[in-house]
Amino acid sequence: MIDRDFDALVLDLDGTLLDDSSRVLPRTHAALKAAIARGVHVMVATGRSNISAQPILAALDLPSPAVVFNGAGLYCARTQRMLEERVLSKRTLERALAFGRQRDLAMVVMCADKKLATAPRDEVEAAALSGMTALQFVASPAELTAEFVIRVTYFSSAHGSSEAFAAEIERAVDQPVYMTHFPLNVLPMHRASALAVVDLHPPCAGKAEALRVLQETYGIPAHRVVAVGDATNDVPMFRAAGLAVAMGSGMDEALRAAQRVIGDNNSPAIAELVEELFLARREAV
Repeated sequence: MIDRDFDALVLDLDGTLLDDSSRVLPRTHAALKAAIARGVHVMVATGRSNISAQPILAALDLPSPAVVFNGAGLYCARTQRMLEERVLSKRTLERALAFGRQRDLAMVVMCADKKLATAPRDEVEAAALSGMTALQFVASPAELTAEFVIRVTYFSSAHGSSEAFAAEIERAVDQPVYMTHFPLNVLPMHRASALAVVDLHPPCAGKAEALRVLQETYGIPAHRVVAVGDATNDVPMFRAAGLAVAMGSGMDEALRAAQRVIGDNNSPAIAELVEELFLARREAV
């Protein structure tokens, strides 16, 4: 019988598992493979779309599916297939797009198989959209609509606080939704940006959906799960997990919600955590 306190590990990608060059450190990758070999269930829970996350997930080659779109989707990288997919209602999408058009905001509409945006109007918008995978530009904001939309992302230079920006959108849409928000400069490739970002999704439990999947699919209760992240969108899984671990370079909200803080995402901190919790042999008492 394996003697350990936890049976699963849920990892955020950007700012957590990935360093500032969007790579998984070799020691971390080796530690994860060793933990999986010992029966630990390792899952990714990311705000990225399935399209954006696919290359990283393919390289990791984890047996477990990944939570994508901040909990609105569940994706199998091995088969490149969405296993679960929540979509915005027609009324919610219409109101969400109307808000963006009225405020003249840059928006991206995301489905499992495509992302739509209008062409950037200046260098600031061009930089914000530059890191998005498989983005398709449409001729006008009126064409920013599709079936089976999972997320609408807004960018604003007029809001000093992403939280206030999100609250304004929530009031305007006035429908059941799940929202995440952050200053774009928390991402390594956008350190100089002054934009606030809001992601609007269908109702879900956020990244805490990973813990539901672990319970339903593998019978692992939440108190046997370690969750590691760095941002506000990681807080839902922090609140549900048995152990919540924040990266030392993370946002203040994540640091406050965590039970433990480790090194930054450019350090071997995650490898050390995995080695300690899942690979170290316990001394007999």
